[in-house]
Amino acid sequence: MTITRDELRASLGTVTVLDTLGGAYYDQQHLPGAIALVESEVAERAPALLPDKDAPIVTYCSNPACNNSKAVARHLTALGYTNVRRYVEGIEDWVTAGLPVESS
Repeated sequence: MTITRDELRASLGTVTVLDTLGGAYYDQQHLPGAIALVESEVAERAPALLPDKDAPIVTYCSNPACNNSKAVARHLTALGYTNVRRYVEGIEDWVTAGLPVESS
């Protein structure tokens, strides 16, 4: 399941946004309020970060060619999360649209 830029922008604050790039990419820029979570850390960190398996979650990475958001979403779904969507166009689309980002 996917989410558009406009849908995501409208739902900021009511969804948990996961930056699946992590590391220096996350530090440089990420969507407002996003939490860094890379695929290799999902099993270990998801239970504490995301205790409500029915809460809305959105994953994103850099652009449609990046598969990180798909991998994290698939892993979360396998762990029983029921409301996971992907912002396929990613942060490049967000920045191109002139929307705000945060840095660490």
